Amino acid sequence: MEYTINEVLQFVEENDVKFVKLAFCDILGNQKNVSIMASELPRAFQSGISFDASAVKGFMNVEESDLFLFPDASTVSILPWRPQQGRVIRIFCDIKKPDGTPFEGDGRNILKQAIQRAETMGYQCKIGPECEFYLFELNDKGYPTKEPHDRAGYFDIAPFDRGENVRREICLTLEEMGIQPESSHHEQGPGQNEIDFKYSDALQAADNLITFKSVVKSVAAQNGLFASFMPKPFEDKSGNGLHINLSLSKNGVNIFRNNENNHSKEAESFIQGVLDRIVEITAFLNPLTNSYRRLGLDEAPKYVTWSHQNRSQLIRIPAAQGEYVRMELRSADGACNPYIAFALIIHAGLEGMEAQKTLEPATNYNLYEVEPSKIEGIKQLPSTLKEALEYAKKSDFVKQVLAPITLKKYLAIKEEEYNQVISAKDQLQAEEEAYFTRV
Repeated sequence: MEYTINEVLQFVEENDVKFVKLAFCDILGNQKNVSIMASELPRAFQSGISFDASAVKGFMNVEESDLFLFPDASTVSILPWRPQQGRVIRIFCDIKKPDGTPFEGDGRNILKQAIQRAETMGYQCKIGPECEFYLFELNDKGYPTKEPHDRAGYFDIAPFDRGENVRREICLTLEEMGIQPESSHHEQGPGQNEIDFKYSDALQAADNLITFKSVVKSVAAQNGLFASFMPKPFEDKSGNGLHINLSLSKNGVNIFRNNENNHSKEAESFIQGVLDRIVEITAFLNPLTNSYRRLGLDEAPKYVTWSHQNRSQLIRIPAAQGEYVRMELRSADGACNPYIAFALIIHAGLEGMEAQKTLEPATNYNLYEVEPSKIEGIKQLPSTLKEALEYAKKSDFVKQVLAPITLKKYLAIKEEEYNQVISAKDQLQAEEEAYFTRV
């Protein structure tokens, strides 16, 4: 449910709200927040709350460090795990410069521009993320270990599946926060889980994904566990993916269809647009050195192909009906900044529609078991973060979506990260130290 500023202020007054968390993400997709007293919320809505943006990686320099957080009233949500007396609410914020103009590194603003482009062309974009995560045990000092919460497998049940109650609690918490869970289950890896929630407009989907990750980690901690979205926490087990389900509607009609011989031309052009740009945007969908240990294994894609239902493909058209007909992009992982990732995907698809691109033939075989001769010449995703960064650096398309200073800072951060890992004597250990508890 969306609220107006006056409705939020009235809710705060009537429901004993004492603290307001003003939330935003850095350019890497890490959630940040500052807490203000509820009495300060009217001022925040009117003139924003300033913060030291030089202390946020990838934002501003020391000599030009002030930015302002402006709460978006439509995103208010109670934090159910906090006390009922002296309640705490969270509101996502837009980031602005002192002169009131949008900050070019604000992911929400970057995504809003993509949404506006789609709307100008007459389309509304809906996104439903599917995000996997592992649950791990804590040691006697309360620190995370690499011991998975259980040894169950895909769709197993309790008591073998020990994550059932945790998933249920996560789903109930999401409901309290206005996010509608649709399904939850144990995934293929030991201690690996997935919870899917209902699709929504692109901006809300990105907000919901950030909220989802926060809820998963908070509920896990309350149950004496640690949740990690690290793309490949185990070399020999399934990785954590972020499957991005996307549909477009025009005049209220979903332009994606599930008839293999009768695709919407607009949908085909959108898919081809994404296929054509995927290599250039992979550094934003798969932003860690560890991300590339996942690609090409355990149903994670490696080749730039599409098909129906086939889970070995980069893009598949799942079997579905009506409003649920969509494309599913399977390469991304939960370490990405969803605002920037969604924006790049939407822009790539819209570019394909504007150019009326023709969709290449489907690849209708299992790419994990196919004869080498059949995949010869098929374009592949980057095999390392370094390779992905080089594609992004040379991409005129990426430069059209991201401001030069934002792109420069993102690339610099990621190149430094890559160099630190690649120069380590034990790269796996270096990745674990860098990513396991952070993602």
